[in-house]
Amino acid sequence: MKLAQRVSQVAPSITLAIAAKAKAMKAEGIDVCSFSAGEPDFDSPAHVKAAAQKALDEGKTKYGPASGEPKLREAIARKLKTDNGLDYKAENVIVTNGGKHSLFNLILALIEPGDEVIIPAPYWLSYPEMVTLAGGVSVIVPTDVSTGYKITPEQLRKSITPKTKLFILNSPSNPTGMVYTPEEIQAIAQIIVETDILVVSDEIYEKILYDGVKQVSIGSLGPEIFERTIISNGFAKAYSMTGWRIGYLAGPIDLIKATITIQSHSVSNVCTFAQYGAIAALEGSQDCVEEMLQAFAKRREVMYERLNAIPGLTCPKPDGAFYLFPDISKTGLKSLDFSNRLLEKEQVAVIPGIAFAGDDNIRLSYATDMATIEKGMDRFEKFVKSLI
Repeated sequence: MKLAQRVSQVAPSITLAIAAKAKAMKAEGIDVCSFSAGEPDFDSPAHVKAAAQKALDEGKTKYGPASGEPKLREAIARKLKTDNGLDYKAENVIVTNGGKHSLFNLILALIEPGDEVIIPAPYWLSYPEMVTLAGGVSVIVPTDVSTGYKITPEQLRKSITPKTKLFILNSPSNPTGMVYTPEEIQAIAQIIVETDILVVSDEIYEKILYDGVKQVSIGSLGPEIFERTIISNGFAKAYSMTGWRIGYLAGPIDLIKATITIQSHSVSNVCTFAQYGAIAALEGSQDCVEEMLQAFAKRREVMYERLNAIPGLTCPKPDGAFYLFPDISKTGLKSLDFSNRLLEKEQVAVIPGIAFAGDDNIRLSYATDMATIEKGMDRFEKFVKSLI
């Protein structure tokens, strides 16, 4: 069988592969401490599950609109106005099968062969693969710890060419946890307006912030940047609803109509009764979000202190999300070799930084319980000391 060439151009997800390997080892009875998954270890909120169950009981099990349940689109539009200062209407919103699917729909609707998409590195590993599938060109802009792993205005301006169509902004960031300051967002917005390109702001971690840090949605900074902004978000991280697969995209009406057309010919619609759980997440108590955030904050402190106490390792303190991205270069190993050896010798699962274009780093997730963090960091420290 001869497969389409586009398949060979796309790399499999390293994060999913590592997580699967760790789960397989656990299934064999091996005591694995996993810091690999970007998934909260909490159950979905009770009132969210109750709303989905009620929808099931009421027979909301049929096909729904390709664009999403009207009540959910309206709830998302209200949320974007209230929380983010973005004046969208329900018609500017499409409900998707997770945040990843919202970005895939966007790239497919917007990017043509040869179009350039600017992606700061380290980046979430699926961004460039989506661009590749659409025939676009990923323009990777390296960043480092000196700028907090954030693209500078000067770097952005130099990367823009007549072929540039889109800039991908992710704040808080996966994998670094870094958050752009209001001043940095303003400077980026000015360049986007001046050069007349588009920006998609991936805000999936927007509610997971620490130490009083504020997340600014770039489209809220004025009418000119608003009309050039697309918002990608979802319910997976803030509400621990990873398996529900509910995300959304918000933006100019013509673009949203295009993604609705694409979605109507791919998945038809998002799971109907699950969308009623998403409505409850937005309209119900937000105490569940705060409870998870408090737990993440404590875990961040412990893992951050443990990492930086290990000779030879350095790691900036993240402002958001639930990841740490330490530099392992002094161990003499690149990220994939480091991660495989760590899993085999000490049964600790981490994600190699090469997946995010940072081969001298690894990503550790603290979206797990404190006992696992303490035990896993003991093993991690032992492993690193054996190398240095």
